[in-house]
Amino acid sequence: MNRIFGMGKAKAPKPTLDDAISSTDGRVSAVEAKMKKLEGELARYRDQLSKMREGPGKNTVKQRALRVLQQKKMYEGQRDQLMQQSFNMESAVFATENIKNTMSTMQAMQDANKAMKKQYKNVDIDKIYDMQDEMADLLEQANEVQELMGRSYNLPDDIDENDLEAELDALGDEFDFQEEVPSYLNDAMPPMPELLPEAPNVNVNQPVPGDSRSAENFRAEPALRM
Repeated sequence: MNRIFGMGKAKAPKPTLDDAISSTDGRVSAVEAKMKKLEGELARYRDQLSKMREGPGKNTVKQRALRVLQQKKMYEGQRDQLMQQSFNMESAVFATENIKNTMSTMQAMQDANKAMKKQYKNVDIDKIYDMQDEMADLLEQANEVQELMGRSYNLPDDIDENDLEAELDALGDEFDFQEEVPSYLNDAMPPMPELLPEAPNVNVNQPVPGDSRSAENFRAEPALRM
């Protein structure tokens, strides 16, 4: 059957906004290339007009320059329209992406809510309260056991705390008294003598300056004084 009637042509995929934007941007580039070419012609005409005198020749060049300028203005209008179309399509793509993201977020939140509801069905609040109360009782019992295990068996229970503090203060005064040196020991210890200055080294054979006596008389005088 396919050989007789032939096969139908495959349907071309529908153009997307991205394809349309790419096509429009290509047209904008082509128009700008034409505008650049016309700008070059206008520059040459301006250069010619600046060097020509008034007359029919200059008027002819001016008319050509005006036609080129008119074409440039037409291309500028086309470029602006194409750029506006591209901008509108880009805005549509942006809005479409935002909608897709919003829908994905909503779907994720709905799935999370369903999962939370399913999980909370298995949670009994009363059991949680009972567990907390039981945990508090167990901790209190543990503290009571620790206090019992730390009891002292040799200390009497009828000791007054004020008496213990008074005895502790008395022990402190006793320790301070033992550390001090008795006054009678300080009075019995004589003061240390001061060091005497060292005697000068004097040569007895050398006469004293200003003395008219000879060295022999000086040596003999000690014997006479004896």
